[in-house]
Amino acid sequence: MSASLSLATLFVAALGAATILPFQSEVVFVGLQAAGAAPVWLLVVVASVGNTIGSVITYLMGLGLERFRGRRWFPVSDSQLDRAQRIYNRWGLWSLLLTWAPFGDAIALAAGVMRTPWPVFTLLVAIAKTGRYIVLALATAGVIGAAG
Repeated sequence: MSASLSLATLFVAALGAATILPFQSEVVFVGLQAAGAAPVWLLVVVASVGNTIGSVITYLMGLGLERFRGRRWFPVSDSQLDRAQRIYNRWGLWSLLLTWAPFGDAIALAAGVMRTPWPVFTLLVAIAKTGRYIVLALATAGVIGAAG
């Protein structure tokens, strides 16, 4: 696989993983790093940008979510949406630093519903996503968890 195709695959996997789609970018990232498909710093940048853009898409979905509230087909009940908003209100902007976690999509969605300022959202999410891929790269390289 060419370096360009490898990076495009990583970008799509990272973007999809930060949306409601069932993607896993970690496997692609680790495989490309192990294969030496591109410099590690470039893998981190591509994955971080893709994953951050995916979270922005989820955020934008949250912006329009409440207009469907109360409709019979809507997958989230009023009580569930109220609960998510209360949790987000409790933990505030700093919860965006957890968007790297498996439940991070819900945080990004709640941030949209709560109308978090877009620049603040993007900055905190980018920090979280980049940190995650740096840790993954270090772990894959054996820097983290290496036995003495």
